[in-house]
Amino acid sequence: MARRSLSSQGPVRVATALLAVLPALAATAREPLADGREFTFLYQTSTLPRAEHEYEQWVTWQTNRESDPEYDRLEFRQEFEHGISDRLQFGFYLATWRYTRTSSGEDTAVHDTAVELVYNLADPAESALGAAVYGEVKLDREFFEVEGKLLLEKPVGAWVLAYNAVIESEWEGTDWGEDSGELAQLLGVSRRLSPRLSIGGEVLHEVGFADWKDAAQSALHAGPNLALRHRAWWTTATALVQVTSVDAEPGLQLRVLVGKPF
Repeated sequence: MARRSLSSQGPVRVATALLAVLPALAATAREPLADGREFTFLYQTSTLPRAEHEYEQWVTWQTNRESDPEYDRLEFRQEFEHGISDRLQFGFYLATWRYTRTSSGEDTAVHDTAVELVYNLADPAESALGAAVYGEVKLDREFFEVEGKLLLEKPVGAWVLAYNAVIESEWEGTDWGEDSGELAQLLGVSRRLSPRLSIGGEVLHEVGFADWKDAAQSALHAGPNLALRHRAWWTTATALVQVTSVDAEPGLQLRVLVGKPF
């Protein structure tokens, strides 16, 4: 009788344990995931809600320049974002530092500190087309740059289409006397395979100008990306390969972003 009693209690214990665990599993499944970026080189139009914050760690690796086979650059940026309002977002980049290796040698240096503002003109979840404007200023002792962007975004079911138009001017040298500029366009597409996983691709087209007069050869980069979301953080990675043959541009660029709301 004792054996039968213990045996009959086995399924009851399993069922009781499952009933105890299932609510916890259901609560975990309902927990919201961090709303991260679908792209790394390209910006989307959404901004942080008012009084919310996020930390982003950037790592970018560039290599394979035809003009210098030994070229490698590793760049780190750390950004803190703050929602001033539901439409206006402020970002502050701590000192960006770079490690660069060329045929002439190696160098590690702090490059700049930057601030940015993003203003959402139209929410992509509520409008036919999401839109935002972006402004950034970078500053160092021998470097000053102003950058503006028009951001567009269109969700279509599980797909996200995004476009950026970019203009930037920079001044370098001890007296900021070396003037140059750049125009760029970026196009991205991403498909959300699940709440946690998205895959897609990005295209970057850019052309530089010396003193805003002489245009350099334009460069085209394209490649895949992958975005992962967790309850407490998100990460996105993109690998761009140069489609053109511009000697001064890297043949490969790999960028990884990790973000954590707080």
